[in-house]
Amino acid sequence: MSIVIDFSALLLLYVCVLFPKWRRTGRECLLVHTLFYIYLSLVLYVTLMPIITSLPFLFNHPYTPMNLAPFIDVTAGRGDSIKQVVLNIIMTVPFGYLFPLTRRKEASFAKTVFYCFLMSFSIELLQPLINGIRASDITDIITNVLGGIIGYGLYRIFQPISDWLLTYVNKTSK
Repeated sequence: MSIVIDFSALLLLYVCVLFPKWRRTGRECLLVHTLFYIYLSLVLYVTLMPIITSLPFLFNHPYTPMNLAPFIDVTAGRGDSIKQVVLNIIMTVPFGYLFPLTRRKEASFAKTVFYCFLMSFSIELLQPLINGIRASDITDIITNVLGGIIGYGLYRIFQPISDWLLTYVNKTSK
């Protein structure tokens, strides 16, 4: 039920604020921004939700400091650390691909990596705050940024196809 509240808030934000704004800028912008919004909503689901129902209990548990030893779980062979590394990389590949599409000419490699880092860093800072069970880890930030870099590389490789598809979407909307 808690997650339903979060998704309802995200849907309300989309319908009342973002959709009208993006629709005015054209079908291409609406499509790309909506895909990016759905992606970010799913990242929130995987990493932070439930958020809204957790707010009253924000300070009812100890804040566990971030693990600052990179890849310590991997080198120690703890649990499913390799799987976690791979999943963290996969999770941010879409960011690296979609972010430049939302920014078009303004999204350089450096900007994309920087914003991917900011997203990952924010999530890692908030995870233990919102939920006392979750922990933050420098490895997650490193692997998330690596995923963003891979996504940006894919964006550059497939940019002509993406541009053609978005041009096609614009032409069919007129």
